[in-house]
Amino acid sequence: MKPYEWLLLHCAPPLGYWAVRTLARTLRLRVVDEEYARPFWERRAPLIYTVWHGRILMLPPLYGRAHAVHVMASRSRDGELVTRFVGRFGFKPVRGSTTRGGAEALRRLSKLLRQGREVAVIPDGPQGPRGVVQPGVIALARITGAPIIPLTFSAHPAWRLGSWDEFLIPKPFARGVVCFARPLAVPRDADRSRQEALRKELEATLAQLTWRADELAAGA
Repeated sequence: MKPYEWLLLHCAPPLGYWAVRTLARTLRLRVVDEEYARPFWERRAPLIYTVWHGRILMLPPLYGRAHAVHVMASRSRDGELVTRFVGRFGFKPVRGSTTRGGAEALRRLSKLLRQGREVAVIPDGPQGPRGVVQPGVIALARITGAPIIPLTFSAHPAWRLGSWDEFLIPKPFARGVVCFARPLAVPRDADRSRQEALRKELEATLAQLTWRADELAAGA
């Protein structure tokens, strides 16, 4: 490992943790439709959260300590950074991605869900295309019977990076909004055409949910 890579892996996660936690404390936060998830929380039932890659930054500081959510992180160097970062907030990484170790990670997530745990899947990650749900999350829900809870985050004012996912970073003291949507169930006997229809439904729900969160954050 090169010296700069060592510094990156050992310094970036704690510095990022401090910066994001501090930023989260400045937000004027509004949570919308959390009641869609609350009954599952009360029963400690398994859940699959889905959120676009570009909207993930503030969810660990907002929900990490209250929910021991298992999150898929790639086996790349970036994945190692994510693992060390989210772990500081109480999230529990599962290493793998749609391109590297995906089948193994899917099996591990399935096992966790059958144990009654909560997992989070970034359906357009780790490299896009942005706003397109990959079929893995639908397969995970079908195999385990766990419901999918779509959610998103928005803020105004905020920075949007020029990355593929238009990664959103709220500015200090911004209006922050977390939006939940109705649970989506995938029947165990769903055939390929039904799974594809549900994939498109989840994709449309996340798009509409993100648009709504953006409107609420902007005060519209």
